[in-house]
Amino acid sequence: MSKAKYQRVLLKFSGEALAGDKGFGINPAVLDDVCTEIQSAKELGIELGIVIGGGNIFRGLAASERGMDRVKADYMGMLATVINALAVQDALESRGMKVTVMSAIQMIDVAEPMVIRKAEEYLKNGHIVIFSAGTGRPFFSTDTGAALRSVEIHADAIIKATKVDGVYDKDPVKHPDAILYKILDYQTAIEKQLKVMDLTAITLCQDNKLPILVYNMNVKDNLRRLLTGEDIGTLISGGDHD
Repeated sequence: MSKAKYQRVLLKFSGEALAGDKGFGINPAVLDDVCTEIQSAKELGIELGIVIGGGNIFRGLAASERGMDRVKADYMGMLATVINALAVQDALESRGMKVTVMSAIQMIDVAEPMVIRKAEEYLKNGHIVIFSAGTGRPFFSTDTGAALRSVEIHADAIIKATKVDGVYDKDPVKHPDAILYKILDYQTAIEKQLKVMDLTAITLCQDNKLPILVYNMNVKDNLRRLLTGEDIGTLISGGDHD
C-alpha cells in the first residue's frame, strides 16, 4: 500500500466543482465522484480538512458588482458554503466515514461552532473536518478562509483542486500554448498574478511557509497520487522544498 507524503492536509475546491456541466446547484453524480476521491485519499491514513466554495449557489462578489450591498452578498455566499458542506458531509457519511462540519457563523442546529482546538481533536480522532462559512467575515474569499484554516490546524500543505493540471503562465483553456509550471515560489505567483488563489491567501501561505499544491481534480485517483508524492500538478513554496 502506498504511503502518504503528508500527515495533515487541507483540501480546497470550488463550489462550481459540485455543479458539473449544469453550472448551478449540486449534481449528485459529480458529488459522488468527488467523495470517491476524498474517501480514497482518507484511506491513506491522513488527517483531512476540507473547505468548499459556494459559487454553485451564490457568488457574493458577483452580486455586489451588480449593486447588492457587499456585506450582505458576502454573508449569502458564506451560507452557500454551508449548504455545500452539508451535502458533502451527507455523501461521505453514507460511505461510513466520520465527518464533522464546523461553521465560522454560529448555527448550532446545523454545524458545530468553529473552534480550532475542537477541530484538531476531531482530526486526530479520524474525522474529516469540513470548515464552512469562510472566515465568518465579509470581504474575504474562501481561498483566504482555506489558507487561514490550514495555518490554524498546522497542516503540512494546502491542496487546491482545479479543472486543469496545475498552474500555467496563462489560461490553458483559452491558450493551447500555455506552459505548465511544475514548481513555483510564492513571490513569482504573486508578481505574475497567476490567479492560483487570491493575493491575501497566497501571502498568508508565504508568511507561514505553507506549501500550496495545485492539481486537476477531474482525473481519477489524482488526489491520492498527489498525496503519495507522485509528480503531478504544481508545487508553490518558498523554494526550499523537494
